Amino acid sequence: MTNSNYEFAGWTRFIKESEIRRLLTVKVDYAFGGGMPAALPLDAFAEILTDMGTSFTADINAGKGMETVYPLMNYGQTAGLEPFRRTLAERLIRRDRLDWMDIETGWQNVFISTGSQQALYLLLDTFLDPGDILATPAPSYLGFLGPAQKLKAEIVTVPTDMEGLIPEAVQGAIDKSKEKFGKAPKLLYTVPDSDNPKGTMLPEKRRKEIFDICVAEKVVILEDAAYKEMSFDGSRIHPIKHWDTENEHVCFLSTTSKEAAVLRLGYSVLPPAIFNQMAKAKGYLDLCTPSLNQEILDVYYRKYMDNSLPKTRDVYRQRGEAMIKAFDEHMSDCAVRTDPKGGFFVWAEMNDKSFDASKFLEEVAIPNSILYVPGAAFYPMKGPKYHSYNLESNSIVPGEPEVNTMRINFSAPSVQQIEDGISLLGKLICKK
Repeated sequence: MTNSNYEFAGWTRFIKESEIRRLLTVKVDYAFGGGMPAALPLDAFAEILTDMGTSFTADINAGKGMETVYPLMNYGQTAGLEPFRRTLAERLIRRDRLDWMDIETGWQNVFISTGSQQALYLLLDTFLDPGDILATPAPSYLGFLGPAQKLKAEIVTVPTDMEGLIPEAVQGAIDKSKEKFGKAPKLLYTVPDSDNPKGTMLPEKRRKEIFDICVAEKVVILEDAAYKEMSFDGSRIHPIKHWDTENEHVCFLSTTSKEAAVLRLGYSVLPPAIFNQMAKAKGYLDLCTPSLNQEILDVYYRKYMDNSLPKTRDVYRQRGEAMIKAFDEHMSDCAVRTDPKGGFFVWAEMNDKSFDASKFLEEVAIPNSILYVPGAAFYPMKGPKYHSYNLESNSIVPGEPEVNTMRINFSAPSVQQIEDGISLLGKLICKK
């Protein structure tokens, strides 16, 4: 029996449960909902854990357990363990082209969080007071939108196309925010690589343009690079953080969940003043990220990742290609899609603007054992704090989600499930 006498905080009455978390409880044959990493390097982690256990046992028997094992089972530094931060810094310099960082001291800019989701929340909590302005793509990652709405930000969505955020729209949204609210957005959020939810890849030219705009307008960029290693061919475009040579304007966030395993560990490169505030805020949430997890991933990044990552990407490439082929064969008559070159998702928009993807999911798709995430979940909740920049009219208007859209995941289902499931979905939607 539900007790309705509790006096919960106000946000609990208007922030809904995550649509993805809700849908993960639904059991179907064709699950194209949550972005579950599936190509995990289990053999590598089995070897790491076996070697670690053997080493622990030897050290304990030799009386060295308090020196080697005990620290990994105990509290650690809030910002993360130095050896792991050094390992990540080396890779960020080599692989992610953050070559303005010093090879010896750059690790001090690297911040460890309990998942990159925690880093997103910490950044929003650090920056936003109620009524502050936040700019974000339309559509946008719902794990970012929820905390922003919880903190009562005024959210201005910025239009995107098949290549992601449009620089002219970013400038327009900033200019019109100044007119409407009397101030510019504090933050601009973006997922440049294999965007969640659209799967788009922001071209390098646009990245530099957006960086220059935000520097000139004093808008801090939150660059979510969760899928930076998930390009199908292994190529990498300069992250926006590459141009932040003074480490002042961009918060660069990434995660080990996609490129390694879901051990709930994220890593960020932050300007020093933001780093300090983030560490303070994190201390109140969980004190520190588990040291043992950091040690496991430190070994993986140093000894295994360069060999394992191509195999992981190849699995997602095969599934992504299968999704694109199946979509074009079975759904192209009634919908258009994005063209992902990596990541986990295809974004589909029905030709029929009146199509309600949420209603169709509940009434047709789930009864036929198919799951996807309705596109409306990736827009802010309708209400007075949801605004949208319109590029054509150069104005900020009340926000409106695009209900005829859906995010379709290909990382978790097999190629056969993709082929069969999209064939069935196409028959149900396109009625052919």
